[in-house]
Amino acid sequence: MEVGSVEDATVSHRRADGEVEEERPWGTVGVSELSQAAPWRTFRWYRGQRHYSGTYWSATVGDHVMYESRLELARLLFADFDPLVRHVAAQPFLVKALVQGKIRKHIPDYLLMTREGPLIVDVKPKRRLEKPEVAFTFAWTRQVVQDRGWRYEVWSEPAPAPLENVRFLAGYRRDWLFPGELLDAVEAAVVDGMTLGEAADRVAGFAPELARAGVFHLLWAGRMMTDLQRPLSASHVLRRAA
Repeated sequence: MEVGSVEDATVSHRRADGEVEEERPWGTVGVSELSQAAPWRTFRWYRGQRHYSGTYWSATVGDHVMYESRLELARLLFADFDPLVRHVAAQPFLVKALVQGKIRKHIPDYLLMTREGPLIVDVKPKRRLEKPEVAFTFAWTRQVVQDRGWRYEVWSEPAPAPLENVRFLAGYRRDWLFPGELLDAVEAAVVDGMTLGEAADRVAGFAPELARAGVFHLLWAGRMMTDLQRPLSASHVLRRAA
């Protein structure tokens, strides 16, 4: 969608103590400052609420990150699983701009700090993307973000199998639950081409259920890989990460 000129973009954000920083020109606020911002909004709870808010403990951040819907939680899971993502900030800022003669406002859902640079993410169900007001907001937001040389993404429902697999592996994301000797034994025993079912029985000195948990943690950590485009099963073939 073409929105024409987007002018006079400014940004506001909340410091970690909750205080709002004074509105400043968009290009003058550093990404490191925005990445450490507190969420712009607080939780909203009310009778009959149709969406689910909460916090997710992110292994990448080492802290809880807020979400306002199950779809936002799904995006958080994929961000936490992505080895390119180094930090995640929820509702990192309020951006304003003069678009088609009116002041427009928008709060993106996430700022991902990645090895490829900042990525601004908006999460929205597919059924709502064609609504004119939604398409218009995302179009001018994209223009503002890309004018600064950052990337912008509108993210909707993923394929079911990868989501379920990543959600399952997230249960094994906490490093401190897995002794180094267990992970060393798993890595020593598992070779390329071995199936997930075989791996649990090949790790010497550990019960199969512990060995299997170690494999799942290494899959989460990216030290082992398998096909996540179909539901995980004992027949899944494992390979070491390059």
